[in-house]
Amino acid sequence: MNQLRLDADHAISRAEEAEAKNKKYEQLLLEKEQEISSLQHRLGVSDAELEKAERSLATHKSASAEGEQSKQTSELLQRKVQLLEEELDTAEKNLKETVERLRQVDVKAEHFERQVQRAEQERDAWEKKYEEAEAKWRKSQQELAELEASMQDL
Repeated sequence: MNQLRLDADHAISRAEEAEAKNKKYEQLLLEKEQEISSLQHRLGVSDAELEKAERSLATHKSASAEGEQSKQTSELLQRKVQLLEEELDTAEKNLKETVERLRQVDVKAEHFERQVQRAEQERDAWEKKYEEAEAKWRKSQQELAELEASMQDL
């Protein structure tokens, strides 16, 4: 009986631990989603800056015939575009990595959800066995009491 109670307590404890892990992974998932959102925003801003820089570069290229100063300005803008493109490449790489990590976190979360589900089913089975054993015990107690009463009548 005590072993049954210990097993039930242990199953509940494992279920609570699994739920805590699940909450942890859900929080991690939320953080990764926020990070993705931030990276997507940065990517959009970078695209806008890139388009702006490209337009500015085209304007300065057409005016490059005006002199050396226009040439220097164009070179500066080209370097800025290159830096923005590198930043964009880095942001895209980070986004891909983050998406992959998010996918892995999703897989882990699903795995832990299945573990929690199995633990809950196991706990339910143990509770049912406990209730059945308790009912048998009570019935035995009642039969014993009836037997004692009938023996005292003799």
